[in-house]
Amino acid sequence: MAALQARATWIVTEAGGIRGVMSMSRKRRSYESGHKPKYLVVIDESPECDRAIYYAARRASRTNSSVIMLRVIPTHDRNQQWLGVADIMKAEADEEANAALNRAAARANGIAGITPERAVREGEGAQEILSLIDEDEDIAVLVLAAGTSSEGPGPLVSSLAKSAGEFPIPVAIVPGHLSDEELDALS
Repeated sequence: MAALQARATWIVTEAGGIRGVMSMSRKRRSYESGHKPKYLVVIDESPECDRAIYYAARRASRTNSSVIMLRVIPTHDRNQQWLGVADIMKAEADEEANAALNRAAARANGIAGITPERAVREGEGAQEILSLIDEDEDIAVLVLAAGTSSEGPGPLVSSLAKSAGEFPIPVAIVPGHLSDEELDALS
């Protein structure tokens, strides 16, 4: 029987923020017998994504944990008249997502000899991250990397930072400027 605890259901607002509404959900089971903690890394094309992969792979290796990599595909308009085109676009997006996950998984394997789990979701980024966390009770930490540009840390980090105090699991934000050697010392 799954243990229940009061927890927030997450709603992504139009402004990109996240707010919680109390509901019942399964508790985290990462450290219970038969379970293993997972580091969740969101895979995108940003330059700092490699820093999150590196940190999560090293940390998972050192803590006997695992890594799950998520790629979110934006939802495309599926107008009935253009359904065939929409299906082709979805197939291409799936192919690109799997190629990105292959590259990221190869990188994690090269860093720490681990084989990450993979997930591809279609929808809005923050909402799909929260859905995966809610569905997988072994996800213990979300690992993101902050961008180093003058434009700020990046849209995902900015969005999640607004509601970090209400987030369902710890969020590790890796500074995008850290080198492999610096991350080795921290992970």
